[in-house]
Amino acid sequence: MDHAQVELDVELVGDGAGEVGVDALGLAVQTRKVLAQIDVGIEPEGMAVSPDGRLAVTTSETTNMVHWIDTKTLQAVDATPVGQRPRFAAFSADGTKLWASSEIGGTVSVIDVASRKVIETIDFAVKGIASDRIQPVGIQFSKDGRHAFVALGPSDRVAVVDTATFKVESYILVGRRVWQLALNAAGTRLFTTNGVSGDVTVIDAETFKPIRTVKVGRFPWGAAARPMADAKATDGRAAGVAP
Repeated sequence: MDHAQVELDVELVGDGAGEVGVDALGLAVQTRKVLAQIDVGIEPEGMAVSPDGRLAVTTSETTNMVHWIDTKTLQAVDATPVGQRPRFAAFSADGTKLWASSEIGGTVSVIDVASRKVIETIDFAVKGIASDRIQPVGIQFSKDGRHAFVALGPSDRVAVVDTATFKVESYILVGRRVWQLALNAAGTRLFTTNGVSGDVTVIDAETFKPIRTVKVGRFPWGAAARPMADAKATDGRAAGVAP
């Protein structure tokens, strides 16, 4: 194994279609008790919490909005219209921007957190691929924050986006219907869950080149990478530590 050895947790579920609701739940982790039921849009899907913990957001697939929640009061305080069927949201490391993917709209909205306004809409175009097969879902930022990786669903591609210019630099060919992404602790390996082909593509996050494909269970959806506690690289370094 290479120095980016990790343990990858892969969620093997469907895509959640048909789950309809208009609420987000505030949960106390220690007591596992529901603290609040928060009215948001129809069919809430993705959620994210700001780096400072003061804001939470949820994307409502049918309402086509990002809803902003004050984590202290557990109240929805604002809503931002985005593209059709928003699925996933991710805050930048500095907390100044929120990126939200719109699966059917085929775009990613970049939102200024202070004003809660869309400042950029990123479009994607893959040569030889019909536009309706470009369906953005998962978003993962590189460790240095210079790039965003966007899973593009049935186009079987991951887009590499410059976070300063919002321009697409390249597309990485992966397995069939890539849904979600995970980055190892060192920031050197990107993992993609490919729902239809039932596998995970391992990508060099610095060169943007696929390294290998690992077969997993049926319909992998989400993934989380963590260092293996007892893993060592061939030169004795702890797993996940870059040379």
